[in-house]
Amino acid sequence: MTATELLAHYAEGKRDFSYADLRSTGLRGANLRSVDMSYADLRGANLSLADLRGANLRGADLSDANLRGANLCGADLRSADLSDADLSDARTWKGWKIVPE
Repeated sequence: MTATELLAHYAEGKRDFSYADLRSTGLRGANLRSVDMSYADLRGANLSLADLRGANLRGADLSDANLRGANLCGADLRSADLSDADLSDARTWKGWKIVPE
């Protein structure tokens, strides 16, 4: 699925993109509030400055993804693969910063 397709579906009200293949997709600054991308393949995706408040990213592969400055407040990241993801300046609930191990 391309970024254009995802954003068009999202604009039409679709929120379920679970298991989607979104490798290397450019979604910089996208409004994706409350989106369900659980178990999606987001390896190398650019989600910098994206609004992912309340997003379901459970089990998603976000390895090598750019999440720099993304708003992840209320996002479910349980079991997500964040290896080598750039989480610089990403925001979480109550403004806490994500600190990679």
